Amino acid sequence: MSEKLKFKLGKIVLLSAKIGIGASVAIYIAELLNLQYATSAGIITLLTLTTTRWGTFRLSLQRLLTYVVSVGICWIIFSIIPSMWIEYGIFLFLVVLMTEWLGWRSTLSVNAVIGTHFLTTQDFSLGFAINEFLLVVIGITIAIILNLFHINSTHENGIIKSMRHVEHEMKKILEEVSGYLIQQSTGDHAWDDVVCLEKELEEYVELASEYHHNTFQTHQDYYVAYFEMRMKQCGALHNLHSEMRRMRQMPKQAHIVADFIMNISQYVTEMNDPKKQIEELENTLEHLRNEPLPETHEEFENRAELYHVLMDLEEFLLYKKRFVEEIDETQFRVYWKQEIEGK
Repeated sequence: MSEKLKFKLGKIVLLSAKIGIGASVAIYIAELLNLQYATSAGIITLLTLTTTRWGTFRLSLQRLLTYVVSVGICWIIFSIIPSMWIEYGIFLFLVVLMTEWLGWRSTLSVNAVIGTHFLTTQDFSLGFAINEFLLVVIGITIAIILNLFHINSTHENGIIKSMRHVEHEMKKILEEVSGYLIQQSTGDHAWDDVVCLEKELEEYVELASEYHHNTFQTHQDYYVAYFEMRMKQCGALHNLHSEMRRMRQMPKQAHIVADFIMNISQYVTEMNDPKKQIEELENTLEHLRNEPLPETHEEFENRAELYHVLMDLEEFLLYKKRFVEEIDETQFRVYWKQEIEGK
């Protein structure tokens, strides 16, 4: 079983356990307090638990705020309209209007449940309002407590393994491109590898984003920025592919570019600052400028495409350069310095 599948399975099992345990505990507490509609506390826990800590906190606050407004709507609508089906329809209309306007659609389900309680009892006393409020508080409190139990270390280890995998694949692709330029291999499958890597990176960005929202530290977007940078580099490789396909025949100078690509493939690592590789790119460009001028029109076109390949490689390196420049002191200390000191 792959690491990705293991992590996904573990996440599903953990969420299922949280929902099962949380809903049961919420109902038990509501029954201990002799609250009416005690099972609703379990439903509120189920509806409030999300895959991230910040998501659960945000949703809990939204539920509390919209609860107060929903009770007010219930009191006004249910008191003046005698028909049950009409008053509930108007209640839902106003609640949906409110939640959509605020962008809090996820609070609708709980407010609808609370609305049915007021609808069936027609009880607008302070005691019943407190009963309903306690159901909401118990449900969201259990959800918040359970979402504090998140295996961040395992999550982070999975992300780091994904980073190493991306670097290995990108190194392999660059080596294949280098071989293609000196015609030691067809290299056609290199472009399929780029497409596959892009799909994996989309998953890794989502994984890193989930990790970011499951921690209370402010610098955890480092991993998201890393994978987004690699996605941009894949875009540069796509452009490079387009340029190479236009070459009818590899110019003699292709081996110079191939050597450069093989060189930079050795530096596709998280901790590398590509300043030196960018300097080498300038040297490679200068070397090409000093080559004898093309003698035929076709040779001229192929040489021009070779320059475009180098421009794409420059873009590839600049994406990493910008990523390094945007690392703040905290991120450097947490992610880079400890790694460097450990070596």
